[in-house]
Amino acid sequence: MAAPGTKSRLFRCVKSILYALLFITISILTIATLRTFSLNVNVGLQLADWEKTNQIRFDISQRQREEVFTNFKEAIRIPTVSYSPTDINATALHEFSRLLRKAFPTVFSSSLVQHEVVADYSHLFTVQGSQPDLVPYMLLAHIDVVPASESDGWDAPPFSAKEIDNFIYGRGTLDDKECVMGMLQALEYLLLKGYRPQRGFYIGLGHDEEVSGLNGALNIVRLLKQRNVHLSFLLDEGLLVVDGVMKGLDGPAALIGVSEKGSATVKLSVTSAPGHSSMPPRESSIGILAAAVKRLEDNPMPMLFGQGPERGTFEHLAHKVRRFSRELLALKPETNAFSRTTTAVTMFNAGVKVNVLPSVAEAYVNFRIHSAQSLQEVLDLVDSTVGDQRVKVEVVDGFDPLPVSSYSETSYGFQIIKKSILDSTLRPVICFPGICVANTDSRHFKDLVADIYRFIPIWAKAGDAQRIHGINERISKKNYEDIVGFYFTLIQNCDVKELPETHSGVHEF
Repeated sequence: MAAPGTKSRLFRCVKSILYALLFITISILTIATLRTFSLNVNVGLQLADWEKTNQIRFDISQRQREEVFTNFKEAIRIPTVSYSPTDINATALHEFSRLLRKAFPTVFSSSLVQHEVVADYSHLFTVQGSQPDLVPYMLLAHIDVVPASESDGWDAPPFSAKEIDNFIYGRGTLDDKECVMGMLQALEYLLLKGYRPQRGFYIGLGHDEEVSGLNGALNIVRLLKQRNVHLSFLLDEGLLVVDGVMKGLDGPAALIGVSEKGSATVKLSVTSAPGHSSMPPRESSIGILAAAVKRLEDNPMPMLFGQGPERGTFEHLAHKVRRFSRELLALKPETNAFSRTTTAVTMFNAGVKVNVLPSVAEAYVNFRIHSAQSLQEVLDLVDSTVGDQRVKVEVVDGFDPLPVSSYSETSYGFQIIKKSILDSTLRPVICFPGICVANTDSRHFKDLVADIYRFIPIWAKAGDAQRIHGINERISKKNYEDIVGFYFTLIQNCDVKELPETHSGVHEF
């Protein structure tokens, strides 16, 4: 039996241990809570003490609102279709140039704006800043669109700009005339309100982005290089605000593209002796080629989730996503594209007559290359997967993935874009980095700028992404007005000289 003093000391010891355990538990919970809090990428931005600038509110009259939609609809009605690098609609492009001058008279007459036509159809606007020591930035968009035919199943003619249930239908409403018209409309209204930017900037409008931008964007780049222009950042079309697209993510999220996938187009071909269909060989050229194509589809490129910019995407989303797995990513085309190099068979040609065995069968396969792979690595995997010497593999064209732009709390362009998204919408939205699975004109500018971002404030629900280059491309009138407001806000936010001191230290351990 223990003595009374021993019992007392034992009680005090147990009590001290319990208090220590309670303190440790509270500390752990606090740290976990603060770490989760710190993962909310908007928190530091909202707490920061931003440099004060004289912001003009985006407040337009009903007459101006109708003007916004009228200008946009006229742009959609002009069929600026690019079919190939040598087959563009020159007549439509000239008509579009006339529309720009008519729709934005203040932009074209302002002493602050220099306008140049580049390569006959592209446009470069140089907007003078009041503080030339501030490094300029660039807004980029493209005028041309891909072909569209009403016979494909459109609910409205693709170049009609018809309104249905407050949506404007037409080719280019999502890619990319909403940016072309939106940024110039924003500049028009800012100039009308007497705005003069402190930081100068450029607006570049390419005319052949849909066929690689080799005449439009590349010539704009050459012109800027001749003038020794260097940019603080560049913003082009790209990722969207997604809502209900990613399983487990509650609420809308704005993805800002910090890189682009690479691309490769590969031609597969099989040659064999022609003959009559009454005496077919055991394997035809079509059969051999079809089997090779099937092997490519049955054996997708390796899952590379976590080895590219998508890692940053899901680290930023950790506090928002309820449930996530690598397997879920592969189930949807939209999310599978973030996780690996994708394989798409786009063309298959063979045969000229029903009773003649074709001597040649050809297929074209397009690969969009993940940031963790190189063009050569993809080509090596194609060779090994095809695995048939009778199938000739040729590279038509290709390039490696683009460098990853910075997206830290000290990245000027990324933070300004984020702030502009939050400032220009009343709806709660989180912002985070992502990888652009398609290619844009911005890749041609990598020698002029280190940080290239790809984002359009289009609010996309499940299935909306398929409308881009697909049927029933459309945008809501509210969303288009929001896009004008976004650029209106962004241009003014770029007058901020330096980012505020970050708040990460307050809640990071």
